[in-house]
Amino acid sequence: MASPNIYTDVNFKIQSVSSGTVSDSSPAPPKKTTIHKNSPGCPTLLLASMIFFLLLAILSSVALNILFQLYSDLLEEKNTIEQLNHTRLDCMKNNSSKEDKVWSCCPKDWKPSSSHCYFIPTASANWSESEEKCSSMGAHLMVVHSKEEQDFITKILNVHDAYFIGLSDPGHRQWRWVDQTPYNESATFWHPGDPNNDKEQCVIVNHPRSSWGWNDIPCSVKQKSVCQMKKIYV
Repeated sequence: MASPNIYTDVNFKIQSVSSGTVSDSSPAPPKKTTIHKNSPGCPTLLLASMIFFLLLAILSSVALNILFQLYSDLLEEKNTIEQLNHTRLDCMKNNSSKEDKVWSCCPKDWKPSSSHCYFIPTASANWSESEEKCSSMGAHLMVVHSKEEQDFITKILNVHDAYFIGLSDPGHRQWRWVDQTPYNESATFWHPGDPNNDKEQCVIVNHPRSSWGWNDIPCSVKQKSVCQMKKIYV
C-alpha cells in the first residue's frame, strides 16, 4: 500500500472566474466608507450669538428696572424722613387704606383736610420769602384744587388779613402753581375785576368786602401766607 502525501504548507486561494479563465489573484480590498461629520457652520454660530445677546439685553433691562425701583423707594423714604423731622405729629386712623399705611398724620398745629395739611405762619413776608418759609418745612404755598379746599381754608383765616397762595405770573399772564399743577381757569376764585394789573404778578386770598376771593398784587408786598403739604402716612 502506498503512503499518503503529507502537506506541511497549505495556502488556500479564492479563485475567481472571469471570461472563462481562472484567476489566482487576490480580490481588491473593499473600499472603506468614510462618514464626514458636519462641523458647526456660520449660521449656527450667528444664531447662538443672537440668543446670547438677547438674553444679555433682557437681564440688563431687568437689572435696570430693579435699580430704578430701589432708587424710587429710597427717594420716597428720604421724603418721609424729611417730613418726620417735625417735632410732633398728630395722626388719625386712615379709613381709606393707602397701601399698608394705617395712620394719616399732620405736624402739630397744622390743619388736616382731605389728603393735605395746612399751616399759617405768624410773620408776614413777601411772596418769595413766604415760599421759602413753607419749603423749609417740607411744604409749599397753598395750591387750591377745588371750591371745597378754598372754603375749608377760608373758614380758618382772619377776614382782616390777606394771605399769599402758590399762584404767580412769570410773565404775559401765564399763571402757574408752585407745584406745577396745571392752571385751570374754570376752577379759579378771582374777585370781580381781577386780575387787573400786569405788574401785579402774585396772588393773595383776602376778604375785602363780602366774600373771600383772589386778588393779584405786587410780589414784593409783605403779607401773611398759607403753607400746604401732603399728609404723612405711617
